[in-house]
Amino acid sequence: MQLDLLIEKIADKDLRHIAEKVFEGKRLSFQDAVKLFYTADLTLVGSLAEYLNRQKNGMFAYFVVNRQINPTNVCIYQCNFCSFGVTKSDPRAYEMTLEEILKKVEETHKMGGREVHIVGGIPPHWKYENYVGLVREIKNSFPDMVVKAWTAIEIHHMSKISGKSYEKVLLELKEAGLDAIPGGGAEIFSERVRKLIAPYKANAEEYLEVHRTAHKLGIPTNATMLYGHLETYEERVEHMERLRELQDETGGFQVFIPLAYWPEGTRLGGKRTSSVDDLKTVAISRLFLDNFDHIKAYWITLGEKVAQVALNMGADDLDGTIQEEKIVHAAGTKSAVGHTKERLIKLIRDAGKIPVERDTFYNPIAIYP
Repeated sequence: MQLDLLIEKIADKDLRHIAEKVFEGKRLSFQDAVKLFYTADLTLVGSLAEYLNRQKNGMFAYFVVNRQINPTNVCIYQCNFCSFGVTKSDPRAYEMTLEEILKKVEETHKMGGREVHIVGGIPPHWKYENYVGLVREIKNSFPDMVVKAWTAIEIHHMSKISGKSYEKVLLELKEAGLDAIPGGGAEIFSERVRKLIAPYKANAEEYLEVHRTAHKLGIPTNATMLYGHLETYEERVEHMERLRELQDETGGFQVFIPLAYWPEGTRLGGKRTSSVDDLKTVAISRLFLDNFDHIKAYWITLGEKVAQVALNMGADDLDGTIQEEKIVHAAGTKSAVGHTKERLIKLIRDAGKIPVERDTFYNPIAIYP
């Protein structure tokens, strides 16, 4: 990029000042990020984000051969934004057996998969031992498979039903074979919005404390933000600021994942976010979260085409093969439920980037130039 030429063409003095900060490697403020959300200049925002992304990741874009398993959709919380969780008496309710789960892990293992991602509903009848035992059974059967399991919401629930501290729960999960924690459950940290969309689940402070504790124990975690429902731009930036502050403190987050809200079948309702909003959110997260190495363009919520564009607007990761995602599909996404490794390689190449197969911890396994 010809940086001086780009800056000279920016008419808005506030945007010009933000661009100068980016090129000088200075941290953006809360007000800077809000300004970027309100600007109509998507090209500028995306260009700045891609400049930073290439400083961190060059032309590489990552994917992982993994499988997502949602053991049950029975959930005590019944959040208003969610169309996946149901009561036990609902005709749509299901609960996988241990044998069914292990069979799916085996299928992924045979195809060279490196990660199993487990997240689902929180059923009222599950005991603490069910959560720990599932991790242990998977790890005992497939010791070389990385187990990324249980969001901070589920870990908070485990703490409540067992009477154990977050630290004790996490230590016992780690001993059972837990390797990493996914980022789900963050939704939006704003207390105003959280009361409307997810009034009963763990609050922002509890979510962050679970991750803080995990980081102190050497368990890497991911972070998410659900956007496009009732939150304001300011509340999005507030959410990211709290994650940035915790990352400054611990350095334990691996990747930030903006999750677009899908409204179909939810009690909350509403409309799907626009592609412009999706791309702007990805780009601004790259610009604002300067202490995160990776920003994910989650193809399940964005769709393939928008995710490809996002790889040129600040994102460097598509997630993975996934194989059987149910949560977002329950809310109406038209994306495939899973992809082959070859498909992900093609998507990344067609976006003009170099595909890199990674493990859960962003260690390169294979580069496909």
